[in-house]
Amino acid sequence: MGYPHKPHPKETVLLSQYFGEADARTYKGWVKRGGYESLKKALAMDPAAVTDEVKNSGLRGRGGAGFPTGLKWTFMPKEKKGPHYLCVNADESEPGTFKDREIMRWTPHALLEGTAIAAHAIRAEIAYIYIRGEFTEPWTIEGKRGNPRIKPPFPAVAGVFGKPTTINNVETLAAVPHIIKNGAEWYKKFCLSNPKSTGTKLFSVCGHVQKPGNYEVTMGFPLKDLIYEMCGGMRPGRTLKACIPGGSSVPIFDRAETESCLLDYEGVAEKGSLLGSGGVIVFDDTTDMVYQIMRLARFYAHESCAQCTQCREGTAWTTKILERILAGQGQMKDLDLLLDLADNMTGKTICVLSDSCATPVVSGIKKFKNEFEAYISGKKKPLVLA
Repeated sequence: MGYPHKPHPKETVLLSQYFGEADARTYKGWVKRGGYESLKKALAMDPAAVTDEVKNSGLRGRGGAGFPTGLKWTFMPKEKKGPHYLCVNADESEPGTFKDREIMRWTPHALLEGTAIAAHAIRAEIAYIYIRGEFTEPWTIEGKRGNPRIKPPFPAVAGVFGKPTTINNVETLAAVPHIIKNGAEWYKKFCLSNPKSTGTKLFSVCGHVQKPGNYEVTMGFPLKDLIYEMCGGMRPGRTLKACIPGGSSVPIFDRAETESCLLDYEGVAEKGSLLGSGGVIVFDDTTDMVYQIMRLARFYAHESCAQCTQCREGTAWTTKILERILAGQGQMKDLDLLLDLADNMTGKTICVLSDSCATPVVSGIKKFKNEFEAYISGKKKPLVLA
């Protein structure tokens, strides 16, 4: 993504305050900026008090699910019979999402400080930070293949090595020091709409906008203003067609939904999608939505661990059908078949990768059915796929 942009006047710069400052990467540079003061404060507090402060702030998980962070911490056993673990999810493998890597790239000590505070709160002796596996040999913490596990038991009961474990996202933990330093009430003031969504959020914007990048705004900020003002709008001569607001695994917005959406958990849900990871993918009027949906399906088919039949077979089958439609060999019944496949793939597997493949397919057919029909009827020239 290159060098970070200068903050837009409408941004609420908190987590991204020091993006672009090379000195902020170092321990000395972080301490010079007030780093680790929050950790000192937290270590002087009872772990339960730290958890309560985060719980009262309204901070919700920024990895996608949006589950209340402090509440998650309370799930850890009160009686300590063995080690507790903290696992930090720094994988960020969902297409369209690239905010966690910027936190680690420019302010790694923000993550380390938040991790240390969280470890104190849940009384964990060890914290593991899982970074994308493509850059090293695919060994997991326990030396096993990286497959998801059936729940229950949930991680707070039996996680890493069968011991109580909490899992938090990078952006979530980077917000914790600010809450400890300034208090829950201060953090709750960052809210432009629904009081259930507090704080700031980093949005990774890519696609057909003039100024892609990471933008930090207060919860409840209009998606329309993010795209048209902060990101400079569409390319010259082009108009907005569609948008994925929360990473590639959430339902697609059409133009009207995009231009009327408020960026918080409730606002995006009201329009029929999910805030997710905050990966905003923007499409202009030149976009072939069938092709883009096929690309997403192909990604999830490639990423499937193949443990669940519905996912292993469903993602591959979905991709083949979409490829067939694009090649001009589709039939109208293929659309019903895709929807039927999506139903069988949703909510029936160990993890949500299968759901993530099905979601853009369902919303795409619902909102851009005419484009699918154009390929099937021969009105649109077939594509030769690589």
